[in-house]
Amino acid sequence: MAIERALISVYDKTGAVEFARELAALHIEIVSTGGTARLLREAGIPVRDVAELTGWPEMLGGRVKTLHPKVHGGILFQRGKVEDRAEASAHGIVPVDLVAVNLYPFSATAARPGVSPAELIENIDIGGPAMIRSAAKNFESVVVVTDPADYAAVAAELHGTHGVSLATRLALARKAYARTARYDGEIATELERLAGDGALTLHLAERLPERIHLSLERRQVLRYGENPHQSAALYIPAGRPAEGLAGARQIQGKELSYNNLADLDAAWALAAEFERPASVIIKHNNPCGVGEQESLREAYVKALACDPVSAFGGVLAFNRPLDGATAAEVGRLFAECIAAPGYDAAARGELVGKKNLRLLEMPAQPAPDEFELKRIAGGILVQESARHELTDAEIKVVTSRAPSPAERRALLFAWKVAKHVKSNAIVFAREGQTTGIGAGQMSRVDSVKIAVIKAAAAGLSLEGSVVASDAFFPFPDGVEEAGKAGATAVIQPGGSVRDAEVIAAAEKLGMAMVFTGVRHFRH
Repeated sequence: MAIERALISVYDKTGAVEFARELAALHIEIVSTGGTARLLREAGIPVRDVAELTGWPEMLGGRVKTLHPKVHGGILFQRGKVEDRAEASAHGIVPVDLVAVNLYPFSATAARPGVSPAELIENIDIGGPAMIRSAAKNFESVVVVTDPADYAAVAAELHGTHGVSLATRLALARKAYARTARYDGEIATELERLAGDGALTLHLAERLPERIHLSLERRQVLRYGENPHQSAALYIPAGRPAEGLAGARQIQGKELSYNNLADLDAAWALAAEFERPASVIIKHNNPCGVGEQESLREAYVKALACDPVSAFGGVLAFNRPLDGATAAEVGRLFAECIAAPGYDAAARGELVGKKNLRLLEMPAQPAPDEFELKRIAGGILVQESARHELTDAEIKVVTSRAPSPAERRALLFAWKVAKHVKSNAIVFAREGQTTGIGAGQMSRVDSVKIAVIKAAAAGLSLEGSVVASDAFFPFPDGVEEAGKAGATAVIQPGGSVRDAEVIAAAEKLGMAMVFTGVRHFRH
């Protein structure tokens, strides 16, 4: 398909001059608008104004430039249809064979502090999406380019074949429709901030919007899903750079699986809770050991000691770059994956022989705090992320004995871990080390018993430990079991109708108990 004429109208002018120069070298006529036309002329590239093509000037402060039959007719007429060719000729419509358009920066404008309703509305692009949709619909005859990253490939194909293949045109059309769909979703979402009570005003969006528009693009095909008979892939928000775990750089090891990524996400989220060097070991989305110490190596040793049997085949995360001494310890364990902010040369040297061990280098910037989504039959559950950080002011001592400073530090550590354990969650700990974890049981007292069993299996004494519960104790039995095992202090949300009985049980055992007023169920 020969390209005779290209229409270039872009807000993001990255690469536009170079692309236009490539087209001009192929004797393709370039039609353009406003600032794009000025830019190309200043670069010495011949340009025809769109107003000359249509016979109409830009109007209404630039709101109407390309909304004209000679533009959309030139894009939309079917080249292989005799009737269309005759009608186009009769009305003086010339073909527009390539459309390079990108859109006003609506989302960036909406995110700017102090933006006015007028600015928001004026950054809703009309002509751009209309041209993109027209060109994408007629992809059998027209090339549509919406991403500057595609300029080079399109130019190379034009230079090589003097045309653009149908396969490329179709791929670009798919991308174009995805872009306009995402753009409309962004606008619909931001317009929820507008109120029209007499005059337009902008306000903060509702915590849970009326509509959520998801636009995702596939980043990576995975080997399979949770099980080998399920296919799976990793998707990221379209139009944004990959962030968080999705933006991690894999520097060693075999391909990641669905389960690897789920466990890595859980491990990294927990490791990020701590300020001092911390190590987390995850198995089947639950922590089986957590350590926070003065050195990363010591943190890992403490984490591993909590449940060395479950740690086999686990996923590890560190909140500091991995050093050689820590990596030497890790090298003794069979692990699936490690996530860390970096790896020094000594650490790489210690682990390079473990060809299947996946090493992920996490981005410096944390991922943005976004809604959590969970699919159910016929719908999707949406909630805010549970990123509550407990403050001293929220802790309420409910027993006659307050926790000692050492107990208090251990309680806060255990509470951070309990947030990341599946309900019902029980965490025994000392300062900077978990000593027993009970997860995912239907009965809270059973979670206590399992945590005690785990500690015994690891050879760890619970005498003098503290215990955290992600939700209230519905009966005194859980506290009684924890006290019998040696725990001396308890942290829990409170709020049970039997709180008085639970507190009385703690008093009888000489335990300190504090309430947080915050629950951390995790299903």
